[in-house]
Amino acid sequence: MTRSPNILILMVDQLNGTLFPDGPADWLHTPNLRALAARSVRFANAYTASPLCAPGRASFMAGQLPSRTRVYDNAAEFASDIPCYTHHLRRAGYHTCLSGKMHFVGPDQLHGFEQRLTTDIYPADFGWTPDYRKPGERIDWWYHNMGSVTGAGVAEISNQMEYDDEVAHHAKAKLYDLARGQDSRPWCLTVSFTHPHDPYVARRKYWDLYGDCEHLLPVQGDLGYDAQDPHSQRIFDANDWRSFTITEEHIARARRAYFANISYLDDKIGEILRVLDDTRQEAVILFVSDHGDMLGERGLWFKMSFFEGSARVPLMISVPGDAGRLVADPVSTMDVLPTLADLAGLDLSGVAPWTNGETLLPLMAGGVRETPVAMEYAAEASITPLVGLRQGKWKYIACRADPEQLFDLSSDPQERVNLASVPEHAAVLEQMRMDARDRWDLDRFDSAVRESQARRHVVYDALRNGAYFPWDFQPLQQASERYMRNHMDLNVLEDNQRFPRGE
Repeated sequence: MTRSPNILILMVDQLNGTLFPDGPADWLHTPNLRALAARSVRFANAYTASPLCAPGRASFMAGQLPSRTRVYDNAAEFASDIPCYTHHLRRAGYHTCLSGKMHFVGPDQLHGFEQRLTTDIYPADFGWTPDYRKPGERIDWWYHNMGSVTGAGVAEISNQMEYDDEVAHHAKAKLYDLARGQDSRPWCLTVSFTHPHDPYVARRKYWDLYGDCEHLLPVQGDLGYDAQDPHSQRIFDANDWRSFTITEEHIARARRAYFANISYLDDKIGEILRVLDDTRQEAVILFVSDHGDMLGERGLWFKMSFFEGSARVPLMISVPGDAGRLVADPVSTMDVLPTLADLAGLDLSGVAPWTNGETLLPLMAGGVRETPVAMEYAAEASITPLVGLRQGKWKYIACRADPEQLFDLSSDPQERVNLASVPEHAAVLEQMRMDARDRWDLDRFDSAVRESQARRHVVYDALRNGAYFPWDFQPLQQASERYMRNHMDLNVLEDNQRFPRGE
């Protein structure tokens, strides 16, 4: 490419990375993602920095762990002084635009995006703040519960479908507008969907694709509450499991709708990629999710866990002119920021000491990764922060409240056997324990989270008294600058808005 490359980021929500061992699994009905995978570098072992929407997305944008961004949970403010990939690209002359979800909390609803085309699907205030002072407390009106599983099924429209239909519409319109060439800058368009996030409700067209699917039940069924590790028990409790009786039929319907919504997304992504092709635009294309979904494995649902279904995500990068290949080394969504900077030729040395991600270009060229991938979790269903490391075949999890966990993912991909107490693995355990201690002061981390939660509870209560001015992003349509208006020359307008011209 002779100029800085255009960049198209396709982000989805809660997509389980184990379904993308080398692009989409062969039984998924995803022709567009399969075609994209064929020309992409596919990262089979990519991990979120935190298995929850807002902290995972803030870390993705900033290349930093939640302990640095301070976005610990779904109601923690994302501070406006933290540079994101959008700031770096925009500073270098890019037009940056978002269509869809990014779950920004706080008054800054742009974070380097020059333009947002839609509002968000979730609130921007502090109302969803957990409280470590009240362990085990459920906030019924916003905590997940198992009603998403028992209520799974078919609908032609839902809150989530309405949102993603709008996200795709605005993304396609934006690509047409970029093709007109009225802005000569390179662009970075981020298109971020809310599917296949629960509720598990799908359109009939996609539901019918999975009637004879052989994957409607988990590989590893419900272990039972008493056999779960302490954090998984807290997730069960946060999901209000005692109020629901979950049958195999519920599980099969929920998973079927989830797979159906992957196919729904595939159609939406296909529409966007066709506009890109039809308008003869070239771009680096990145496909990623913020975190995964356990989908009933071990009896767990949704996210909030470092187990593979929740923490592992799909990640594919297509660079025009480069061949596709599979990379098995563990990587992080935090690696996206330095990778985009490398692709755009940007210098991050000024902020490099404070970033946690690593550029993926060496891996994309056939290199290997020596350093571990780090994860953190400090939101609902936790009572103190959890931290995790993935390096080579090993995964290590630590928490002040819980026993350590160590898994060999090469021989135990389902994470059935905790090796932390097995003598022959004591050396590996000690090495990963030392690595974790070098990275984290868990007492200090816990104190920072508690302070943040307490502050936000005070501020939220105050701001809901009297006049209320929400931070939710309000898209400006600028109707007086659209289509034909009397301050415009009709001939100039029609010529400028046509693509391609003269055909």
